[in-house]
Amino acid sequence: MTLFIRRRALTATRRIARRFRAATVVLGLCLSATLPLGGQAQAFDTQATAAYVVDLTTRTVLLEKNADMPLPPASMSKLMTLYVAFEAIRDGRLQLDERLPVSAHAMSYGGSTMFLDTTDRVKVEDLLRGIIVLSGNDACVVLAEALSPDGTEAGFARYMTQRAQNMGMTNSTFTNSNGWPAAGHRMSMRDLALLATNLIEDFPNFYPLFSEETFAFDGRAPQNSANRNPLLGLGVGADGLKTGHTSEAGYGLVGSAKQDDRRVVFVLSGLSTAAARAQESEAIVNWAFRQFTEKSLLKAGETVIKADVHMGDAPTVSLTTANDLTALIPVLFAKEVPAEVVYNGPISAPITRGDELAELILSPEGLPETRVPLVAGESVNKGGFMVTITTALDRLLTDIGGNRFDAAREDATPVEEAS
Repeated sequence: MTLFIRRRALTATRRIARRFRAATVVLGLCLSATLPLGGQAQAFDTQATAAYVVDLTTRTVLLEKNADMPLPPASMSKLMTLYVAFEAIRDGRLQLDERLPVSAHAMSYGGSTMFLDTTDRVKVEDLLRGIIVLSGNDACVVLAEALSPDGTEAGFARYMTQRAQNMGMTNSTFTNSNGWPAAGHRMSMRDLALLATNLIEDFPNFYPLFSEETFAFDGRAPQNSANRNPLLGLGVGADGLKTGHTSEAGYGLVGSAKQDDRRVVFVLSGLSTAAARAQESEAIVNWAFRQFTEKSLLKAGETVIKADVHMGDAPTVSLTTANDLTALIPVLFAKEVPAEVVYNGPISAPITRGDELAELILSPEGLPETRVPLVAGESVNKGGFMVTITTALDRLLTDIGGNRFDAAREDATPVEEAS
């Protein structure tokens, strides 16, 4: 755009911009010398309608495809019923050994079930396993009716929706407890990944249930006792969470795998067959662990750059990281990590060690930016009388030089700037 700027403002603007550009050049040289890591990973070309992959250890998003589109989640939405049930157990509103009745409504569901009937009173612990391993639609309703504010599945679905919104799952709306096809029952892939993350981190005591491969409840239908998660037992670190399938949603999976100190959470939806889901899921896990690696970039207190100080008893202050900095980096084609520091400079004294003064932005190829606060590595006191005099003289001489430069220009000269 074109700006018409008065002479004094233009002079001041140029002086500040010149100092900031100088700091940026120093930064580029510094990071080129100290962070020779990185590269560009091959992007994963998923066949899923929608997908989301995140490295949970570093909170790095590795893949997004239609991640915020509300879609039919099928049985993957059972994870929300489980989360609410886990909360109730944690808070003492539900007991693992408590036995719950089975209503005619719960018994009426087809599809994947525990084959419950109205003569049953089922322990909560068995219902949890029935949902996780057997994907029981009837088990979901039993828990839903027990926890619903009004004793109905519809009331529980409204509670689920409100709870999900409070958790930040803004593209999730529930009309039932189990993902049975219904108008308006929707979740996004990002929301499902957030839900999976919360299950893993909030309920580590319950999470091992997701890795159980079989559950033969009461000897009923033993041919249907296997967990539908295709990755369990393959040796890739998979330990959860939930499959889903309806004709509208296609085949999907909310999965997680842990290898060494890294954990990956992924969500897929809209695949055409169970075999395609199994193949795609295994490929994504292998890609996420093989194409990216966690690297140590900076130690706590290590100087990134020195920033100019205004009116201080030292001319510069070190900008450092408060903690050790690690980041997920592509492993192929090793290069320097593109990075920059952003701050308003020069920084005015006094400065106390540990003050947050700047932001380090890392931009590895093929990955989103990582932003890390930088703090003062040492304290800088306000300068004395001589510093004040020297600063005033420097400003006077700079203003005189700037006025001489602008004297040959028109008072209202357009300056081209990128918008």
